[in-house]
Amino acid sequence: MAPEVFARWAARTEATLERLLPPDTDEPRRLHAAMRHAALGGGKRMRPLLVYAAGTALGAPEPLLDAPAAAVELVHAYSLVHDDLPAMDDDDMRRGRPTVHVAFDEATAILAGDALQTLAFEALADAEAPADLRAGWMQALARASGARGMCGGQALDIDATGSVLPLEALQRMHSLKTGALIRAAVRMGALGAGADDATLQRLDEFAGALGLAFQVRDDLLDIEATSEALGKTAGKDVAQAKSTYPALLGMDGARARLEQLAAQMHDTLATVGGDCSLLDALGQLAVQRRH
Repeated sequence: MAPEVFARWAARTEATLERLLPPDTDEPRRLHAAMRHAALGGGKRMRPLLVYAAGTALGAPEPLLDAPAAAVELVHAYSLVHDDLPAMDDDDMRRGRPTVHVAFDEATAILAGDALQTLAFEALADAEAPADLRAGWMQALARASGARGMCGGQALDIDATGSVLPLEALQRMHSLKTGALIRAAVRMGALGAGADDATLQRLDEFAGALGLAFQVRDDLLDIEATSEALGKTAGKDVAQAKSTYPALLGMDGARARLEQLAAQMHDTLATVGGDCSLLDALGQLAVQRRH
């Protein structure tokens, strides 16, 4: 059941993104083409799937979740465009295709990232939902995206390049860089269902473990997988002398940490009302994924 549902939700996300993104036949065509290159036709869509899974688990209708699912993916796409820039990770492949600054140019990539980010909040502002819900969605996404979330984590990552971070500092960095947007996705779905504070807190604990598991698996795949399988350059962490979970814990230690996080996610969801089986499946997918 889960793969079919995930495929349907991914298709809903793609359709919403297609509707939101400006056509590349409109001026400025180069900018619009770069935005579409970054956002359409690729990726795991993990964050939109989390919006749908959390929301529907608690009774939210799927159409209500289309806007927050697309918005969180737009922010994710913008972050990848900027993360790949020469001033950041300087990567030339993403999702099996040339990165935006390679396919277009660096200035266009910066502008495309900026435009994707602002489009996310426009989508939430225009969503067919009560004003207080739209405000809650925007607050959750803004907090996860800024200096107290994803951007702050990226800054810590840049500062730490070439040095060895202790495990606690590494976990804090990734709780911001990777985990904050994952937590926001789960929260935005739950907000769509009118979840109470206690439920939001338990789901935040689940999403925190999921974000960490996603990064631990990413670090392992950077060593184990090929560039073709990943759709991006493998071995970048070692080449850039970045602190990673395998570097600090060893490969076996990192795998053991993944198993602990998988159990933590499952146990936390057992305390949440509703049918959380699809959230649980996404947690397992994050742990077991091959790319």
